[in-house]
Amino acid sequence: MAKEGRAKWGGFGSGSGQCSYKRITLIVCSINIVIALYVLRSLYSSLYIYPNKDNVVKYTPDQISKMEESIKIRRASEPIELVKLVKRLRHEYWSEESVAELPQAVKQKITDEMLQRLRSLRPNANISEQQELVETWRKEQLKEAKKLTLGGDGLNSTLLQEEAEMLVKVLESNWAVLSEDIGLWITTEISNQEHDDKPEGVEDTEDVDQILAGRPLPPECHVELHTDYDGAAIRWGLTHHKESAADCCQACFDHAKRAKPGEKKCNIWVYCPSETGCYSPDIYEHKHMECWLKSSGKPRLNFKGRYSEAYRNSHPTAPVIVPWVSGVVSV
Repeated sequence: MAKEGRAKWGGFGSGSGQCSYKRITLIVCSINIVIALYVLRSLYSSLYIYPNKDNVVKYTPDQISKMEESIKIRRASEPIELVKLVKRLRHEYWSEESVAELPQAVKQKITDEMLQRLRSLRPNANISEQQELVETWRKEQLKEAKKLTLGGDGLNSTLLQEEAEMLVKVLESNWAVLSEDIGLWITTEISNQEHDDKPEGVEDTEDVDQILAGRPLPPECHVELHTDYDGAAIRWGLTHHKESAADCCQACFDHAKRAKPGEKKCNIWVYCPSETGCYSPDIYEHKHMECWLKSSGKPRLNFKGRYSEAYRNSHPTAPVIVPWVSGVVSV
């Protein structure tokens, strides 16, 4: 009986102990949570300082003037001209790159068409007429190329769509670069007046024969002194200079070897050996070492030997002797 009573008492006591332990644990945990929240709040308050009217910084007029002066000095030290130069160089590089990407066949076609258009003008056409003709051609080609880029059929269906897109870009923004690349220069009219210090009334007795500077020309160049041959210009001498007539002849052979099927091959070379330049009845000023590469199925002479008296009467700036050196080669 006594054991049963103790057992019941012990069991009851054990249940009460467990209940009190849970309460104590909950209280301790609650206190810890409260302390942790308080600590976090303190840390948060110390890390972030909220602005208020007391924290506004007030500068004196002297400090403000110094800051303004500092800003002006910093802006004045910026390399504005250098930045502009870099932008211009980038634009020029992009322009040259876009022109360089244009296929050689397309450039050759543009050159041939421009020559054909210019030859359709009257012989004494002025600069304005030539510029107007070139600008009209450019607008026509631009319109046709744009039509091709949209998938339409232009007047010239031989252009691929990718080539048409490059041509549009060049004709719109890089026409000047392309003109220089193909040798199309339309400038103010220049008079090639030959200096003559001989007494008046004395006839020019200069011999037709002359010695060409540079290495000797090989027989296959078929050099003809004081001769100017006609033909379709493949390489404009305005932008194509060579050190000697032999180098000009070699350039013609090299072009013929590199020409692709269907392209014109160089078979005529025309060189300017005179240090004072060479006369030609066009609007350009032809300078020393110009090397013209031409192509013709039936080479035809422009001038040879001496300019006739009748020609010199109608062209007062023409010299007595033809200054050019030419050759017709077999390719």
